[in-house]
Amino acid sequence: MTKTYTKDPDAIAALTPEQYRVTQQDATERPGTGEYLDNKEPGIYVDVVSGEPLFASSDKYESGCGWPSFTKPIEPAHINELTDRSLGMVRTEVRSTHGDSHLGHVFPDGPIDRGGLRYCINSASLRFVHRDDMEAEGYGDYLDQVEDIA
Repeated sequence: MTKTYTKDPDAIAALTPEQYRVTQQDATERPGTGEYLDNKEPGIYVDVVSGEPLFASSDKYESGCGWPSFTKPIEPAHINELTDRSLGMVRTEVRSTHGDSHLGHVFPDGPIDRGGLRYCINSASLRFVHRDDMEAEGYGDYLDQVEDIA
């Protein structure tokens, strides 16, 4: 059975002001303040609006940029990359495909041995699902992409 992910109005109504500002108004949380910046637990990160799986803990790394950083998406089809010309520069914005949530940006300065990309993601756009809860929450298909990194 395939899970369906949508931009859920109830989930949007339940967002904190910071989550709303980031996901719906394309804002950025202050560096070093995100809930998941220092999270080292095994699991996956999903879109706080749609629940679509975005990143695995095994692809998370410490980049020193002040936001959670990942080397690749867990499911590339759940990520849209768009040109962002705001702030007087050209960057690549990352949005969730089904929830259309602003997630952050991707940069070509990640670890070379892991593909060279750095997905710099706002914690406010994510919900963490611990490995122990993945099966019960319908994310069991992704257990093979999560390793114990703690």
